[in-house]
Amino acid sequence: MSLLGSEFDMKDLGPSSYFLGIAVTRHAGGLFLSQCKYAEELIERSGMSACKTSPNLVDTKPKLSAQSATLYSNPHLYRNLTGALQYLTFTRPDISYVVQ
Repeated sequence: MSLLGSEFDMKDLGPSSYFLGIAVTRHAGGLFLSQCKYAEELIERSGMSACKTSPNLVDTKPKLSAQSATLYSNPHLYRNLTGALQYLTFTRPDISYVVQ
């Protein structure tokens, strides 16, 4: 840290506990990284915290079409949630298919 501090203007903020949506838990065997809190915040922000789970990963009966779809009321929130979901798939490839 002192070598880096001599080259760059920086401070030591101590051990990390939450950074870029990743919670860091330290234990005797090493580190445990989790994005559970990030995913829960994302579900809450989208207003889907009261939704029920589905046994199927993908809706097999699409309900939208190019002719009958209404415009999304808040495009900024939509783009924000889309980017957040894509970020989540970088470390959770098991949900990539459903998110995309």
